[in-house]
Amino acid sequence: MKYSNPVIKGFYPDPSVCKVGDTYYLVCSSFQYFPGVPLFESKDLINWKQIGHCLTRESQIHLEGINSSGGVFAPTIRYNNGKFYMTTTNDTTHQNFYVWTDDIYGEWSEPIFVEQGGIDPSFYFESDKAYFMSNGSDDNGISGIVQCEIDIETGKKLTLSQTIWQGSGGRYLESPHLYKINEEYYLMAAEGGTEYGHMVTYARGLSPYGTFEAYPHNPVLTNRNLGGYEIQGVGHGDLIQDNKGNWWMIHLGFRQIGRWATYHHLGREVFLTPVTFNENGWFTAGNNGTTVKSFNMDYTNDSTVQQEKKSYTFGNTEWKKEWCYLRHPNIDNYDLKKDKVILKGTEVSLDQTASPTFIGIRQKDFYGCVSCDVSVNDCEAGITLYMDENHHYDFAIRQTGNLFEVIERLNIGDIKSIEQMLPLKNENKATLVYHKLNKYHI
Repeated sequence: MKYSNPVIKGFYPDPSVCKVGDTYYLVCSSFQYFPGVPLFESKDLINWKQIGHCLTRESQIHLEGINSSGGVFAPTIRYNNGKFYMTTTNDTTHQNFYVWTDDIYGEWSEPIFVEQGGIDPSFYFESDKAYFMSNGSDDNGISGIVQCEIDIETGKKLTLSQTIWQGSGGRYLESPHLYKINEEYYLMAAEGGTEYGHMVTYARGLSPYGTFEAYPHNPVLTNRNLGGYEIQGVGHGDLIQDNKGNWWMIHLGFRQIGRWATYHHLGREVFLTPVTFNENGWFTAGNNGTTVKSFNMDYTNDSTVQQEKKSYTFGNTEWKKEWCYLRHPNIDNYDLKKDKVILKGTEVSLDQTASPTFIGIRQKDFYGCVSCDVSVNDCEAGITLYMDENHHYDFAIRQTGNLFEVIERLNIGDIKSIEQMLPLKNENKATLVYHKLNKYHI
């Protein structure tokens, strides 16, 4: 089986995965976007299909006034006793919570809050006990990976929160996940920050509370020293065993623009890296502890073929799955049809931390062509290449009096510049095309 990374392209950070029967389920962060926490399924870990979101109602997540990179942080998905659980953090309100469902294709519950701080919460279930962990400080003020036991029905703490591991020495210890493998407990985490120094580390012990012994060769996975390599920022992983007994790590990374162009704007994406256990019970990952663009795993004797969707249109995507809004939208301003969308503009702009009339899809690659037939009536509308409220490029038709014009607007912080303007001779429609995502035509 040969496959290429990333296995899920575009802005889908902080992946977590679980398996039920022969099917894998995966969730990702969503920050200020709504619906929250994209949800995927797969039969082979290579080909993923988005089946919905975990947070689909305003009552489940507070997003009002949340700026970019706030809101919904790293989720974890787990399955126990017939129910799926997804736990995450609203970093803006500093609350850890979880939701659950017994129908993965249906709605999820209202949030259940846990009075333990930190971010990147995770679950471990064993013998009718539910262990809840996050990174932060415990009830004695000691920082690290913090754990308590909770009543899974109510979220109430049954034990004090206590620090169980303080990492291998890297900064920003986060992303804890606990597993029991061959009668030992493995605690995996991320360190180094989600930039170029990101890495996966782990330790093992004989109980869910340790004491945990760090892997002697930490980090087990990192691309931090691969100068000039496209894949960077590798970290924040989750272990999964496939149906043939092989182990894998689902984790994030990002692709920089070029070999020496250390910029990236596709967001953090989902990567898959093989894991191998040795006779002493320690595991290694990837190609000498790094993630590469492609792996050829001959030992699996698997004929799986990686599929890739090349074209995304209104007709071949689903509004409620691939598309998203900024914060909680006013649905009355959206008329979503099979092959077009009718938007009602408001006074809220893309520069604000409210909810503008916006519907977006994640950019998958550095190069491509985006086109759309746009018509306007007493407003401005068009295509935006949006990173956050301070950084976006807008290509739009706007009306000024009785005249219509096409504009290209640059938005970088306080710089808001009309780079190009072309009158439309009193017409109110045009075909807008971004070619290779950096040049335009009409």
